[in-house]
Amino acid sequence: MELCSKKKLHALSLAEKIQVLELLDESKMSQSEVARRFQVSQPQISRICKNKEKLLADWCSGTANRERKRKRESKYSGIDEALLCWYHIAQAKAWDVTGPMLLHKAKELADIMGQDFVPSIGWLVRWKRRNNVGFGARHVVAPPFTPEPPPPAPTPQAQLPLSLKDFSPEDIFGCAEVPLLYRAVPGRVGVCDRVQVLLCANSRGTEKRRVLVSGLQAAPRCFFGVSSEALPASYHPDLAIPWSEWLAQFDRDMGRQGRQVALLLAARVVEELAGLPGLGHVKLLPLSAASTTPSLPSSVVQAFKAHYRRRLLGKLAAAQSERAGTSLAEAGAGITVLDALHMAAAAWAKVPLQLIVSSFVQEGLAPGKTPLAPHKASEMPPVPGGLSLEEFSRFVDLEGEEPVSGGCKEEVGTEDQEGGGEDGFEPLPTKADALRALGTLRRWFECNGTAPELFENFYACEEEVERLCCL
Repeated sequence: MELCSKKKLHALSLAEKIQVLELLDESKMSQSEVARRFQVSQPQISRICKNKEKLLADWCSGTANRERKRKRESKYSGIDEALLCWYHIAQAKAWDVTGPMLLHKAKELADIMGQDFVPSIGWLVRWKRRNNVGFGARHVVAPPFTPEPPPPAPTPQAQLPLSLKDFSPEDIFGCAEVPLLYRAVPGRVGVCDRVQVLLCANSRGTEKRRVLVSGLQAAPRCFFGVSSEALPASYHPDLAIPWSEWLAQFDRDMGRQGRQVALLLAARVVEELAGLPGLGHVKLLPLSAASTTPSLPSSVVQAFKAHYRRRLLGKLAAAQSERAGTSLAEAGAGITVLDALHMAAAAWAKVPLQLIVSSFVQEGLAPGKTPLAPHKASEMPPVPGGLSLEEFSRFVDLEGEEPVSGGCKEEVGTEDQEGGGEDGFEPLPTKADALRALGTLRRWFECNGTAPELFENFYACEEEVERLCCL
């Protein structure tokens, strides 16, 4: 009898794993369907989901070999990292780095660290492969920019500055201030419902900066007991964007990665930053004052607002179903700034990579050939039930409407609706409350025909809650 041959394992590259994560995030395909499409097993897709954060970090680092299928760590990881750090410094100084130079430096670093290590040609080849160094065409890195204040006024030209050509698409960033009526309902715009949202992404969509929300309230009641480190977005207690602090943090982040990047900004913002200390790793590229092109593609901003509005309508509908007879305006009053932070972060995460890439190129904000136009479905989320496409589009652009007259009302949180605790604040949840809530949520899933794939996300959440309860 002929023995059955063992099935050959089909390993996915880093780029293919990122495609898997995008399919699971942006479509309703199950893990089994995605596994069939990539001709792998479902457990392999599950492992990719569990390692999502690590895979995305590798992808966004810009140094990982995106075609590698398995990540084998070096036995001499300390020397590996030190040599990579030195290599980035050499790139920034435009040195002509050769293979013998890398071998000599690796030996020198090993001696400094007190390790008995003699680098070989084979080790150097594997080091290059692990860190995506020296493959393909030679990449000449421009020397670092000398700190200098922005020009007093941008040149009156419609074209982007020529210095944009000095950067790779991964190192070109655009950002935009987006006014957002965070708890407005269809047909009603409140005076005090406005916040400012700062969005920033690179032209390849591989890096989205953390969302910043600026609001009128210095210390919203909904933030009582909340750890700012645990939030998915940042909050600033002033409608004006804190440009100096934000840019300083951006510059530090790029410095830690050894990168020189370009940041597209409106001419008005650059003028406001005239007195800002020089940035070592971020080059500000002002758009012409006469140009109508935004510093972040308008279609990207539109997609963000559409996803936010859809999520907001879902929250309003849930609030109405919980309390019979509740009007939309009353449900909207229960949306807090803290809710807005979570919804803004979720909406920004749902803006698809393909839309960002095509929008940057089409609007002339990044070099490259114009890609195929994305499907409309990728630009806008599905229209919620009960609204026509025209009504939903009007709701997405609600910021252009005149606010209703009347005084400003405080946010109505759960503490106001249910009495609250001492000083009007709702008591902070205990570990027992968190575990009890998990049990209730799982029971609700079980009784309402939830898709099995959702339980995988629930299990990850359950494990994290149980871990925190043991601290």
